[in-house]
Amino acid sequence: MANFSKSNVPQFSVDVYQNEYLPEGGAEVNAIVTVTATGGGTIGSAVAAPHLYSPGQGPSAAVALMVDCSGSMDYPPTKMRNARDATAAAIDTLRDGVHFAVIGGTHVAKEVYPGGGRLAVAGAATRDQAKQALRKLSAGGGTAIGTWLRLADRLLSSADVAIRHGILLTDGRNEHESPEDLKAALDACAGRFTCDARGVGTDWEVREVTGIASALLGSADIVADPAGLAADFTQMMETAMGKEVADVALRLWTPVGTTVKFVKQVAPTVEELTDRRTEAGPRAGDYPTGSWGDESRDYHVCVEVPPAGIGQEMLAARVSLVIPEPGGSVQNLGAQGLVRAVWTDDMAASTSINPQVAHYTGQAELAQVIQQGLDLRKAGDIDGATAKLGRAVQLAGASGNADTAKLLAKVVDVVDAATGTVRLKAKVEEADEMTLETRSTKTVRVKK
Repeated sequence: MANFSKSNVPQFSVDVYQNEYLPEGGAEVNAIVTVTATGGGTIGSAVAAPHLYSPGQGPSAAVALMVDCSGSMDYPPTKMRNARDATAAAIDTLRDGVHFAVIGGTHVAKEVYPGGGRLAVAGAATRDQAKQALRKLSAGGGTAIGTWLRLADRLLSSADVAIRHGILLTDGRNEHESPEDLKAALDACAGRFTCDARGVGTDWEVREVTGIASALLGSADIVADPAGLAADFTQMMETAMGKEVADVALRLWTPVGTTVKFVKQVAPTVEELTDRRTEAGPRAGDYPTGSWGDESRDYHVCVEVPPAGIGQEMLAARVSLVIPEPGGSVQNLGAQGLVRAVWTDDMAASTSINPQVAHYTGQAELAQVIQQGLDLRKAGDIDGATAKLGRAVQLAGASGNADTAKLLAKVVDVVDAATGTVRLKAKVEEADEMTLETRSTKTVRVKK
């Protein structure tokens, strides 16, 4: 067994940004919590389960690649070829020793490689065999994504590994199962593996793809031109191979009389976590954050405290990071942050908004008004859509979110970004509208 030095373990740190001052009678406390993981290696594997760690290679991992093979993948024929090439490129990116499987998805899920209800272990020979098997992939049949996810879950859970990850590619709507079936599959898989989802072309449903990624704590994106799939799959797999610790939860403890109003991830994307809380003892709850590599993410925590008099102060919340372990215990990752409330009669102190909180409140609103604007546009409410998308242009400009500003400019003509004065474009490419919708939750961080 390897000796595990501190250098194997990513160090987690927690920083809290807030204005802790409240006016007399003030009860709402807002804070941005920045969580950063640095340093190579793995916690869950190196410390909690040394047998799950291969020295010098990173944590043990299993990956399931789910490729849409429904009939529509043949239109145009290059789409299926690009999907095969992209999957091959992803397989080439697998680290030696990683368990993997390829699933062909139609109205049923089929094991393309290795088959027999098992996973292959990545090495030169198995990579070649998998790429040979990909050549036989052909398009035909319907789409029932829940069946793909359930098969991926069965295969991934057969390996005793630290990290379990799925990559899912679809080009169409989930027409051959009910929304309830897909939701049941997502509920069954949530917390068991993370999954990145990609829509190729423009005939898929944005909310289905983003919903899959959201439920399984992965990323979602559009690859409008199938020729871009190989580069996208390679990057997705590189990111998956960089994950070092799975199942990290943000634990929030609050004192008696305090109510948690919301907890949401606000960078790199907006992700609502409030309803995903699991109780963790008296007055504490855990919010899932998925797998971590070397990275930093921001969370917005809002709590309501019992109002108090001038000069009083209290701890409004304590944030820590934990990994659940078998048997109900948890491993505490040692980092914590404190959210405070101090009541003051200094008006300047109690009315100033912390710049981090202000920035991310704007980013969350930006994601929301884009979605509302596109919905109104589809419903034919031109005035409503213009107002919402105009507000989006204003927020994107003010916050320095240049990527979102560029995407908005393909859907509206910007007259004056500062005031949010825009006109809807008469003709909008479907790919441009879908890209804006899919990426609407991507945020930019505060300029330091």
